[in-house]
Amino acid sequence: MAFSLEEINFRTVADPKEFIEEADAVYDKRVDHVADLIIRNLAQSPIVLLSGPSGSGKTTTSMKISQTLERKGVRTHYIGLDDYFKTVDPKTSPRTPEGEIDLESPLCLDFDLLNKHFDQLSRGEKIYVPKYEFSRQMRVTESSRSVQLKKDEIVVFEGIHALNDRITEAHPEAFKLYLSARSNVVFQDKVVFKSTWFRLVRRLVRDYNFRGADPAVTMGMWSNVRRGEKLYISPFKHKANYQFDTSFPYELAVMNETATNLFQTVPEGIERYEELKSVLPALQLFGVIDEKYVTPDAMIREFIGGGALYS
Repeated sequence: MAFSLEEINFRTVADPKEFIEEADAVYDKRVDHVADLIIRNLAQSPIVLLSGPSGSGKTTTSMKISQTLERKGVRTHYIGLDDYFKTVDPKTSPRTPEGEIDLESPLCLDFDLLNKHFDQLSRGEKIYVPKYEFSRQMRVTESSRSVQLKKDEIVVFEGIHALNDRITEAHPEAFKLYLSARSNVVFQDKVVFKSTWFRLVRRLVRDYNFRGADPAVTMGMWSNVRRGEKLYISPFKHKANYQFDTSFPYELAVMNETATNLFQTVPEGIERYEELKSVLPALQLFGVIDEKYVTPDAMIREFIGGGALYS
């Protein structure tokens, strides 16, 4: 799918409130559709596997899908795959080409325990979800919580490796969902803003707003993030039962002022410098929408703040 720059800029000025409401309605319709697909698959499996690259809006979208399922009579449990990380062992942990421990690698996950828990949940047995402390890069002794599914209950396992072959081939009956901002912006049949840049802008704005991160640090990580996506996430997206596009035609106008200021600080010499510096002139093609028009429960609030789902 592609958005038209001309239409975006016209509606940014003409009717920003209605523009946002219409785009949010499209997103909400997708959420409702996915919920129905999950319910339809419940007879085969109570397991939902949710994956997607950084900046895809996985947190908010999974919450909204859960809320929709609850309204339809299906209780939802959420488990992050991060808690299934193995304790880092400098002798055996995977490493990047530069020799650093590669925490993006699927080899960091305890697939044996994951697959065992999937089987137990499908049989209605109780599992004890492990607990991982990233500050110490180790799994701690106590579990984070227990989960046991009853009738009309599902569990969503969310993580970048959720669609990895070592999971999906062992559990082909699970419902598989892939999320990403997948729309380009075009002008006169030419792409003027890439779909991957949506996620870059989101991540930069979110890290600045919520984590006080120096934009140079976030930009410096982008190359490794993209490497991990190409190696470990994108190759498995075709496994999904549904690929969910989380991009919004209005979001660049809402984040434009903050993002423009941040992209003015791209440090020279950084890896992927040519790509990063080209985002700024692309951003300047868009107008500006005041974020007051964005509803508190909108997905974009995950990145700009002020969201009702996170209060």
